[in-house]
Amino acid sequence: MPLGKGTVDAPEPEAATAPDTGEYPVAKPGVPTPAQTTTGPIREQARPAQRDEIAELREQNRAIAAELSALRSDYRSMAGRTRLQSEHVQDPTRFEIDGRLDGPDGPLGRAGRLLTPHGEILTPAFIPVGTKATVKTVLPGAVADLGAQAVLANAYHLYLQPGPEIVEQAGGLGAFMNWDGPTFTDSGGFQVMSLGSGFKKVIDMTGEGGGEQPLGDDAIAEGKDRLSRVDDDGVTFLSHLDGTEHRFTPERSMQIQHQLGADVIFAFDELTTLHNTRDYQVTSLERTRLWARRCLSEHNWLTAQRRDAISLWGVVQGAQYEDLRRKAARDLRALSEEDRMSGGLGFGGYGIGGALEKANLSTIVRWVNQELEEDKPKHLLGISEPDDIFAAVEQGIDTFDCVSPSRVARNGAIYSLDGRYNVTNSRFKTDFRPLDPETENYTSQYTRAYIHHLFKAKEGLAATLATIHNEQFIVSLVARIRRSMLDGTYWEFKEEFLGRYYRGTQHHLAKSD
Repeated sequence: MPLGKGTVDAPEPEAATAPDTGEYPVAKPGVPTPAQTTTGPIREQARPAQRDEIAELREQNRAIAAELSALRSDYRSMAGRTRLQSEHVQDPTRFEIDGRLDGPDGPLGRAGRLLTPHGEILTPAFIPVGTKATVKTVLPGAVADLGAQAVLANAYHLYLQPGPEIVEQAGGLGAFMNWDGPTFTDSGGFQVMSLGSGFKKVIDMTGEGGGEQPLGDDAIAEGKDRLSRVDDDGVTFLSHLDGTEHRFTPERSMQIQHQLGADVIFAFDELTTLHNTRDYQVTSLERTRLWARRCLSEHNWLTAQRRDAISLWGVVQGAQYEDLRRKAARDLRALSEEDRMSGGLGFGGYGIGGALEKANLSTIVRWVNQELEEDKPKHLLGISEPDDIFAAVEQGIDTFDCVSPSRVARNGAIYSLDGRYNVTNSRFKTDFRPLDPETENYTSQYTRAYIHHLFKAKEGLAATLATIHNEQFIVSLVARIRRSMLDGTYWEFKEEFLGRYYRGTQHHLAKSD
């Protein structure tokens, strides 16, 4: 009967239960004991001893992975060498010496020519950097017009965007950017360091705290996050574009650079900072040596399989330590000679890299070049200041690259025979002379006042005109150095140029806003 006002609810009947006969176990509420769980006892937090065991297992796994990688590398090396030897394939570049520079420290300096599959480079030569297959703000045709003989792109950046497979489909780096001259790519090793710690290539040993000791192996620049981790097999890093995780190994670097298809590529290396301890420098140097060996193996294999005409250059590390720099050079030379004796291509040349103090640049380059083969070209990575160029040329450097001429140009810094100055300073607002009255290039038809206006108005043309000027200034400086080496006027030219340049720089600084 329906319930109404004043009625009383009837009690609900008790639920029926089946009798427990023992034939079928009846589930009982409560927390299960470890023996009753399907996965066994619930694991407690690892005790210190257990954590040590886990760390040991992980170390064993890393060792096994390294052994497997070495076996794979050895197989590919042997197979690649055998095929290269049977087909008489050799390194596609050749270096010839046209003249030598005699000086108080001996005849390390030389003028020469590097012959590549895409043309000849007269050395010494400055190689503008086109990080992402472009010298920023400048058309490739303009780069050729200013006198550049080659360009260098970055494997790390092109790997992330647009991807090496895209560049390969386009016909290689040169075809992709419509550049018909020689091309270089670096390995991505510098990005490993700069992303990992945020430190620049040339840094002050005293560090931010002002002390005399290095900051340590885990030091990170102020305001930076660590985006990469190095281990003996390679580097794991986060993309600076979208935060995705990626992995570079020596083999992967070689595969990417072969897809990019430059004439000259560099072995994958670990670039340390001057804040790293000597013990870490020693460990890193051995890691870089083993990586160089793996790069040679993969390069031989890829050349044999793909028929690429690419020259692989080893990279010398060792920071500011003479014994480590010399050892690194000797080790790479031995690897190259061993590889060639076994039918491989060996290193076609060498790059000198690593963090170093400006005052020691000349000394470090000399240490290295005294150990390397004289008939191999040497490239100094990341150097473009005039005094550094002269110092390096005297110690046997043949080619240079650096982003500095274009980077500082985008901020209004201008190179001139009378020193470096910033065209955005107010005193140039009504200066109707060219950026450098004695330098001829495309930008010479525009005045300082006009380019000052472009920067103040935030017009893109400002960076274009300033970059063309700066790149041409450094390219032509190195070309003039080459001519002076051949006609016997080098020392007089050096004294005149540097004296005028740095006196002018001080003058400009004194008059800056």
